[in-house]
Amino acid sequence: MNRRNFIEKSGILGAASLLPFSSCSKSKDPKFKMGYQLYSIRDEMAKDPVATLKALKQMGYQDFETYGYDAEQDTFYGFKSAEFKKILDDLELTTTSGHYGFSPFLNETDDKLKRFVDQCIKGANALNMKYITWPWISPEHRTLENYKIMAEKLNTIGEQIAPAGLGFAYHNHGFEFEDHNGENAFDIILKETDPNLVKLEMDMYWVMHSSKFTPAELIKNQPKRYVMWHIKDMDKVSRDYTELGNGSINYIDLLPDPIESGLEYYFIEQGGNYATSSMKSASDSAAYFKRNLQQFL
Repeated sequence: MNRRNFIEKSGILGAASLLPFSSCSKSKDPKFKMGYQLYSIRDEMAKDPVATLKALKQMGYQDFETYGYDAEQDTFYGFKSAEFKKILDDLELTTTSGHYGFSPFLNETDDKLKRFVDQCIKGANALNMKYITWPWISPEHRTLENYKIMAEKLNTIGEQIAPAGLGFAYHNHGFEFEDHNGENAFDIILKETDPNLVKLEMDMYWVMHSSKFTPAELIKNQPKRYVMWHIKDMDKVSRDYTELGNGSINYIDLLPDPIESGLEYYFIEQGGNYATSSMKSASDSAAYFKRNLQQFL
């Protein structure tokens, strides 16, 4: 759908369509669950997953994105999928996306990839997830040739996942925006994957860190495709991760329109560089988000 059709169908007319999202989209009641990417607190999840989830719930987090699924054992954080689902249910928490380890399968056979995807589908369905997400490609594979191979794999995975009632998404970092003689991986992904099979999870930190475009500009080019967001801040000096509100990204002005994006879920994240500890960072980011940003989502 192009932007004109989007505006007409959404009823966004005249000057109102030009207003910043933050100036016209405040809501007293959040439309989305406050999500957290559990990789942000991986040290605590490794020690005591249940206690960590309880602590995150107390901070206000309701929904999570997982990482580290053991496909051979069908386990999340040492628990069988069904057992982990019961833990989540007992805590009245949900997981709507998972980051799965696709990178090693980039140059594997189609049969090996298919078996792995089948295992991922099993784990995702056990947790009632909505999305399986390809999160990363290893440094030694970051060539234009491999990005094109990856785009083919993304389409293949999307085709396999769709009949299971799940969505499939690709999560960006910064390396996708690096220039390779006038080409970059992100453009390859956009051009060579089927938008109906491969959705996008926008990591806004990496967009601001490495892309020449803003999140809103990327969404304008591919409306309705960015079904998930990662929201994290950038240290003002080192440009490393930092707690929400401590860095250089002004999300009050930067947050794109979730309707135009096609947003279904968002996850606050901080991959490291904690001011004190991962738990304190999760708490500080939750407090900042509830105070300043949740009104927009």
